[in-house]
Amino acid sequence: MSKITSSTLLKYKQEGRKFTALTAYDASFASAFDSEGVDVLLVGDSLGMVLQGHDDTLPVTTADIAYHTRCVRRGIERALLIADMPFMSYATPEQAMVNATELMQAGANMVKVEGGHWLLETVTKLTERGIPVCAHLGLTPQSVHVFGGFKVQGRDAENAQRILDEAKALEAAGAQLLVVECIPAPLAAAITQALTIPVIGIGAGASTDGQILVMHDVLGISSGYIPRFSKNYLKQTGEIRSAVRAYIDEVAQGTFPGEEHTFNK
Repeated sequence: MSKITSSTLLKYKQEGRKFTALTAYDASFASAFDSEGVDVLLVGDSLGMVLQGHDDTLPVTTADIAYHTRCVRRGIERALLIADMPFMSYATPEQAMVNATELMQAGANMVKVEGGHWLLETVTKLTERGIPVCAHLGLTPQSVHVFGGFKVQGRDAENAQRILDEAKALEAAGAQLLVVECIPAPLAAAITQALTIPVIGIGAGASTDGQILVMHDVLGISSGYIPRFSKNYLKQTGEIRSAVRAYIDEVAQGTFPGEEHTFNK
């Protein structure tokens, strides 16, 4: 079974082949997702909410992410493993270097950072030193208090253009993947077409190269509510592995996300 790399995902984009990603936090779920064919696993700072019970992702530490990255690494053979860099762990390029090194040594293949133009120097320095970067634009959860809540971003022309410009700049700085979260589908489509690197969407419509969801939403076990852009596949299938396969199949066929999961403006 060939390992998934950033080159694999780039080839998928060039071929027009959709790919899937899920969050994972332990070896058992990681192994199940990996063996069913999920291409990318993310140790997300979402663990602050779904595992630790916080209201947002801000309390998560680099040590938390490193611990769960080591756990997930032991459970996978094929998938590309991305580790989130937590809130304020990459405020400066120097700080980013130290914390990203810890996550790579814990088993990550790539680190993910949230932000636009202010991160360009950091992205360049990380990639120059052998640390691949996945960028993240749109609704960036670590900025939830700046946004005034979990709100769709890029709805007006000015902010849409800013996000598109930042996506291009992050690619030029060396980012190998981009996640776009909770942006209008037409903007996500424009970004996907404009970039050479693969674009992964969550709440961004069906035109992106790949899709990512939080595993707890896919399995219908999130506390509170399941976001509009997600889907409870366990309710649909009744079994965890079948739920994962249904998610993979629907992304590949272009039937997920549907209109009901999409923000068009």
